[in-house]
Amino acid sequence: MNRQLSTSRISAQVDPPWDTAAWRSAARAALCAGLAPEDLDWTGGAQGSLLGGSDLSTLPATRSAPRVPAEFLTLADAVLCHRAEDRHGLLYRMLWRIAQGERALLLRAADPDVHRARTMAQAVKRDSHKMKAFVRFREVPGDTDRYIAWFEPDQYIVDRVAPFFARRFAGMRWAIVTPYRSAIWDGEALAFAGGGTRADAPAEDAREDLWRTYYANIFNPARLNTTMMRTEMPQKYWKHLPETALLPDLVRDAGLRVREMAEREHQAPRRRIPAAPAPAPVVAGTLDALRESARDCRRCPLWQPATQTVFGEGPATARTMIVGEQPGDEEDLSGRPFVGPAGRLFSRALEELGIPRDTLYLTNAVKHFRFEPRGKRRLHKRPDVAHIEACNGWLRAEIAQVQPERIVCLGASAARAVFGPGVRLTEERGIWRTREDGVRAFATVHPSWVLRQGDQEAQAQAYAGFVDDLRLLLAA
Repeated sequence: MNRQLSTSRISAQVDPPWDTAAWRSAARAALCAGLAPEDLDWTGGAQGSLLGGSDLSTLPATRSAPRVPAEFLTLADAVLCHRAEDRHGLLYRMLWRIAQGERALLLRAADPDVHRARTMAQAVKRDSHKMKAFVRFREVPGDTDRYIAWFEPDQYIVDRVAPFFARRFAGMRWAIVTPYRSAIWDGEALAFAGGGTRADAPAEDAREDLWRTYYANIFNPARLNTTMMRTEMPQKYWKHLPETALLPDLVRDAGLRVREMAEREHQAPRRRIPAAPAPAPVVAGTLDALRESARDCRRCPLWQPATQTVFGEGPATARTMIVGEQPGDEEDLSGRPFVGPAGRLFSRALEELGIPRDTLYLTNAVKHFRFEPRGKRRLHKRPDVAHIEACNGWLRAEIAQVQPERIVCLGASAARAVFGPGVRLTEERGIWRTREDGVRAFATVHPSWVLRQGDQEAQAQAYAGFVDDLRLLLAA
């Protein structure tokens, strides 16, 4: 190693300071330049240096980057979210030791560096759990189906935890605002912005009275343990939770309610819950046979309010299958896929690319229209995972019957149905993947997402990106 570099401090920048990719890039460059931990001055967040060191990016590489255990990278991903100012340097010191031959470093639980890193990671894990448990969304007054939550995390965990909320609340538009960072989900993609204040979130929500009534009725005084309650639900989070206003009275009356429960006579059930109807079988055979069988599908509750099953249509020998998310209002009434506003925009994109629509097999991941009634209108509501899984047998049968060479997934629900759980539309968009059955597929946004863009310029940009994604079909 060239120890002449140690005569001056070298600056390593991590921006934002919790970003794993930024830290790994800087750490890799430092290792390749042969820089020992004491030669580096990490800058990120509040740990900027008072010394004007050289820039790491200007140094030449003197060796290749070593292989690092996957466990260390997982640990680093968590530690970087901690607020400790020395976390970048701590991780690089551990990385340096591993690169110098201490391959079993992480197995030494008593090692000071390892112990401190694991303590930081545990703190981040606890804070992440609290965020998942105690975030409460409130509807924005005057803005239908838009929700905002205010939260005050101890660590830099917003980027780490936001994907959980995108999966859990995929069917609504929401934002989580914290003092340092905000996460925004528009129904299709996750974005991040600067922090905010408590005033950025609504102070009340019309649904909270209903929630408090429900909470008071399910509260079990026989299982009350105030010590455990404060451990699992620290009082710093109480201001975010509407039900905590009830706790003093519920705790005070717990003894009386337990005695009443013990003295109450047993009552037999008043009625028998009817068994759920048997699901329609997915039959083998032609597309017409599948379509006929799907008309009586009862695999999920969506069949009850819907007008009819909307099955796929197109040539049985189509080379390309298009999988959308679910039927819309016009599709539900007509019984045909892709005939509403989103379908017309999709047809427009196909025309621009010179792709005949009648050569494609068009279908949806979910075969019934899920909606919320608003007066005389029926507003689209995103299908749940249970609906996608219930309908997946029909989609698999369509794929087996058509045997397409390629599949295009329009929207996150379609991507999950085709690729399985764990797929992220923001990461997979426009990338060809090969399924286990050998069929090539890629995912892009749903045309309805393009229509939901706020102004004409934003919609034009979204549409251009959508067309660019579909252009992959021309090169395939």
